[in-house]
Amino acid sequence: MSYEEKFAGLLRMCREAKAKSVGVVMVHHPEVLGDNYIEIVESLNRIADAELQLQIIPQRERGRPS
Repeated sequence: MSYEEKFAGLLRMCREAKAKSVGVVMVHHPEVLGDNYIEIVESLNRIADAELQLQIIPQRERGRPS
């Protein structure tokens, strides 16, 4: 599976945030950025290339998985 397929939601979020001039993308779990160093760096580069900032929700504020 390619990076684009695996992280389609993250890439879509970046496109939509940039189109709406939001400026900040938030993720509830850092795992959505990647499963290994290369994927995480690629995700961070995609966020930076979209001229967005990243906010990871603190653990204490995350909802519990159902």
